[in-house]
Amino acid sequence: MTAQIAERLLYQGQTWSMCTNPLNDYFAFGGVSPGFRWDCTALWRGYVGLWEIQNDRLYLLELNGALQDGSAASLASMFPDYPERVFAHWYSGTLRIPQGRLLKYVHMGYGSTYERDLLLEIESGVVVATHVQHNGTAGSEGGGEGYGVGGMTVFSPERAKDGGAS
Repeated sequence: MTAQIAERLLYQGQTWSMCTNPLNDYFAFGGVSPGFRWDCTALWRGYVGLWEIQNDRLYLLELNGALQDGSAASLASMFPDYPERVFAHWYSGTLRIPQGRLLKYVHMGYGSTYERDLLLEIESGVVVATHVQHNGTAGSEGGGEGYGVGGMTVFSPERAKDGGAS
């Protein structure tokens, strides 16, 4: 599997790349997947979510991608009763936010190692602990700051139908 485009997280006034997919747990617990379409090996899940920690609670604010029928995926298409934001009560686990310079690139999933990982422990959508894991110090040849697989082109539904060729 190719290195993956990260989810985005608004946390403490900054936007971070997050190497965790909390929506996977929603689907695992029986949430209905709308059937995302993926045309990029760096985005096997077919969407990128924008998340936020506000008052120690995890929310999904935005969903970008395309559905199998070519229509645009959105928060409203998955959660019609909550088109503005959804409290991620289904998620318990660790949110991993890579920080610092790249120490080791792994061309698979979120396997690359950075100088630090900010780890947010979540229980039923609520932050219960945070800590920083130090992974080492990059030498002079170390990569750029933060998670590097972050760019994504999201085609309009019309362009998604023809693979973005128009």
